Amino acid sequence: MIDEYKLEILTESAKYDVSCSSSGSNRRNRAGGLGNGSVGGICHSFTPDGRCISLLKILMSNECIYDCEYCPNRRSADVRRARLTPDEICELVINFYKRNYIEGLFLSSAVFESPDKTMELLTETVSKLRKEYNFNGYIHLKGIPHADGGIVMKASKIVDRMSYNVELPSEKSLKLLAPQKTKQSLLLPMKSLNEAIECDRQNKIRRGKVLPAGQTTQMIIGASPEPDGQILKLTEALYRNMNLRRVYYSSYVPVVQSNKLPAVGAGLLREHRLYQADWLIRFYGFDVNEICAEDENLSQEYDPKCAWALKNMHLFPVEINTAPLETLLRVPGIGAKSAYKITEARRFAKLDFDNLAKMRIVLKRAKHFITCKGKFYGSDSYAQVKNILMLSGTDEISEQLTMFSEPSTAVSALTGEI
Repeated sequence: MIDEYKLEILTESAKYDVSCSSSGSNRRNRAGGLGNGSVGGICHSFTPDGRCISLLKILMSNECIYDCEYCPNRRSADVRRARLTPDEICELVINFYKRNYIEGLFLSSAVFESPDKTMELLTETVSKLRKEYNFNGYIHLKGIPHADGGIVMKASKIVDRMSYNVELPSEKSLKLLAPQKTKQSLLLPMKSLNEAIECDRQNKIRRGKVLPAGQTTQMIIGASPEPDGQILKLTEALYRNMNLRRVYYSSYVPVVQSNKLPAVGAGLLREHRLYQADWLIRFYGFDVNEICAEDENLSQEYDPKCAWALKNMHLFPVEINTAPLETLLRVPGIGAKSAYKITEARRFAKLDFDNLAKMRIVLKRAKHFITCKGKFYGSDSYAQVKNILMLSGTDEISEQLTMFSEPSTAVSALTGEI
């Protein structure tokens, strides 16, 4: 029987890591096994069709030998401490799964005793879940900086996804706020895992492949002074060089007292803008330099696509029936799915504004940047368009995704259509 006192401490301590959204695995059930990580995938909140599915998010231990300034579980923090054994975690997962509480596991830990010891026990836990408890459901494991590469690689063949959290966007900030961590201690294991994933892909490995759902990372926004442009530069490099599935942004919240940290949080709107810019990089064909200069922050008044469009009004309006896909993706109010719908529908007939309305294009934004059959219904006044875009952005969602977000919130943030 798991001690409820320990459970309360270790689930509460795990809530600050937001990089646990998980999908993309193709791990299927075996005969007589429990759980399935394939088909629709596993998410920590809501799927786009509104289904609520969840992971058990827990630390093995919150006893830490490190003293990172921003961390509630740091060595010098006066908090309750607890630790679970591999078997206790396994029993917890199986019992929760059988009661239909969860569909997968997000397992992390503070660094106790040593990085190797912590990583070894985490690996033992997931190995027991697979082999002794016959659990085939989704498992996301948090990597431990400075841990032996052999242990990490062993774990990567067992779990579906791993994450090494970058935490802070620069080496300078790491030295100031997390001196026990280094840029190399985070990036080297990410690089090794990416090389192993690429090797499996080239050799067409199907069974027992490394991290079928890939890697993710997290950055804390606002605990250090780096502007959004620098953060997005790092994000772009991680996507290109490490092939990450997602970079997560966590707005700094002053839950610990330190004279090295800001007295106030960064705010959820800044976090929301970074997610929007992230989506433009991954799905809309934008370069970071088009979105934000390296020494600047994203606009608080408009989403990044609107801000770009206002700076490039000379490129608009574009004709909806002839504009290439990459141009449609840059029109405010037309999301990625909508752009593909337009390119398919116009193969059969010329589209007008009524057709776009039926496709649920956000015409209050888009009409100022497009023509349909040569007709333009937007405003010619730059000041008026700017004001309209500012007003239309006031109802944007700026809430951090949690396991308890409302479905509409989660769907908006998951699709990223702007």
